Amino acid sequence: MIRTLTGAMFGTAMAVATLVTGTGVASAAEEVNVYSLRQPFLIEPLLKAFAEQTGIKTNVVFAKEGVVERMKAEGANSPADVILTVDIGRLNDAVEAGVIQPVKSATLEANIPANFRDPEGRWFALTQRARLIYASKDRVKLGEITSYEELADPKWKGRICTRSGKHDYNVALLAAMIAHHGEAKAEEWLNGVKANLARKPQGSDRGQVKAVMEGECDLAIGNNYYYGAMLADPEQKAWANVVNPVFPTIGGTKATHVNVSGVAMTASAPNRANALKLMEFLSSDAAQEIYASADFEYPVKPGVKWSPVVESWGRFTADDLPLSAIAELRSAAVKMVDRVGYDG
Repeated sequence: MIRTLTGAMFGTAMAVATLVTGTGVASAAEEVNVYSLRQPFLIEPLLKAFAEQTGIKTNVVFAKEGVVERMKAEGANSPADVILTVDIGRLNDAVEAGVIQPVKSATLEANIPANFRDPEGRWFALTQRARLIYASKDRVKLGEITSYEELADPKWKGRICTRSGKHDYNVALLAAMIAHHGEAKAEEWLNGVKANLARKPQGSDRGQVKAVMEGECDLAIGNNYYYGAMLADPEQKAWANVVNPVFPTIGGTKATHVNVSGVAMTASAPNRANALKLMEFLSSDAAQEIYASADFEYPVKPGVKWSPVVESWGRFTADDLPLSAIAELRSAAVKMVDRVGYDG
């Protein structure tokens, strides 16, 4: 059984909504309470399978933002057992806010590679998403660009579109560049990309691909799952059809930068044993395959089958740079974006 309460956001001055009927949060032995920043269509199939396998009911609050702020306000009385979110930055925000606790689990450690989990067990990645270059089929030859570093090549002057440099996905990519090249070279690269922009950074990842279709630029940067989402959308399929998805390499490796969705146990967790069972279930083969397929993402557990759709785009190797290293460099990346005036 899955009980849900959806909400557009949680404010710091929120009314403390319940996870069930409004009369109080259940904390029975066979329940687990989830705060999710991932959409219902992604999570509900997983939680249904979990309930069928274990008999444990899940009570879920869905939101677009504000989960960490909510848990800070609730403090030790927070009813949440588990949080589900995207981006290494948001997972790190939860760590820094002190609202999650470390977990020791042989199952999680066996299923999730070390670079996809916090060294202290405070969060665990569940799916990975690649940060792609979308290249115009008409104006960019196949193989003409193969790395993130090449985005700074003057040959692309006036030909690149991106969203804000301060968006979490671009901050993570820049942090990875800093990790691979050091701050000085990463800043030189960012200045080069800025010099090649066709327009002021704006919009969403999908909006960059639309700009390629409209001839405003020839290259765009975006997460891989947006490509699948555009192909599945009758109104946006035409955008996706004008680009080739490129899995760029980084730092002289043969690997592509990735970000993640992840899970963490809350510091208050009234149903800790059941929360751990849910986390371990989400790392299993069956759950990994369901979760990754639902949003055109990739499993983090090695050996789990990719969905036919993402498989059709070609294989790639994920950068093995620990995500914890990217998290540590996010602040430096944000300062660098400001320093070069990337969004200006």
